[in-house]
Amino acid sequence: MSFDRLIDGIIKTQNPTVAGLDPKLDFIPQYIKDEAYSKYGKGLDGAAAALFSFNRELIDALCDIVPAVKPQAAYYEMYGWQGVRALCQTIEYAKQKGMFVITDGKRNDIGTTMEAYAKAHLGSTDIEGEQFEAFGADALTVNGYLGTDGIKPLLNICAEHDKGIFVLVKTSNPSSGELQDRELAGGETIYLTMGNMCEKWGDELLGKYGYSAVGSVVGATYPEQLGELRAALTHTFFLVPGYGAQGGGAKDVAPAFDKNGLGAIINSSRGIMCAYKREGCDEKDFAAAARREAVRMRDEIVSYIGEIKA
Repeated sequence: MSFDRLIDGIIKTQNPTVAGLDPKLDFIPQYIKDEAYSKYGKGLDGAAAALFSFNRELIDALCDIVPAVKPQAAYYEMYGWQGVRALCQTIEYAKQKGMFVITDGKRNDIGTTMEAYAKAHLGSTDIEGEQFEAFGADALTVNGYLGTDGIKPLLNICAEHDKGIFVLVKTSNPSSGELQDRELAGGETIYLTMGNMCEKWGDELLGKYGYSAVGSVVGATYPEQLGELRAALTHTFFLVPGYGAQGGGAKDVAPAFDKNGLGAIINSSRGIMCAYKREGCDEKDFAAAARREAVRMRDEIVSYIGEIKA
């Protein structure tokens, strides 16, 4: 299963983290933007070229120590088709470097429309009898609050193409509790109900480490719920946002892991991308600064969870 490959990478690097590639132009060093604008113009073409140049250098700096990247689709779509091309280029380049790629798209629909999203991001598209991979990510974030109608179309694609999904369960944003913390009849919270649905959806997609291809998004900003869900969802792998800029720390994410240090991957986006700004170093050292932050983050988390074992 798809997450077996992710877990293999986590064990190899002893690093349960993913670098979020959510590049705003403000995050990108000026010299990269100037080079892109001089070649492609100060417009959508130039901006998209700058995004990919920035991402490429980050990937080069991180690929041997960080097992995965997570581009957020919105940061590319805002630059039109040129930005979407930069997203495709980023996914392809990261995979060439051996990294697992999670597209953060939070797709949410039913039936054939959800199947189309699945084929676009995880599967392949049929063109006159020939199959072509459109985006080619290894996993996709999805919103499961339309129920099984919105998830079932993904499951066959995941099985056929060895891909995975992360379903929103308990998100890291401050207002998540307005809906997700509400109790249903019988006293079970909505987020736990959604988590239990993830367990059921993944029943037939279990991998060698005991985790299925149906993962959950559970925020670092709610460590108590994170621990509750880890205990309840024994076959569900977690994608954990909210570390760093949103306030979560290594102690907060520790409950996401099982006794072997597996079961979760922790995301940092701005913390890694903008490390050079926080350090105050030369902007041309941005990739090295990102690497230093990735190492610091890894070491901090591993100090809480210990050695990661198969």
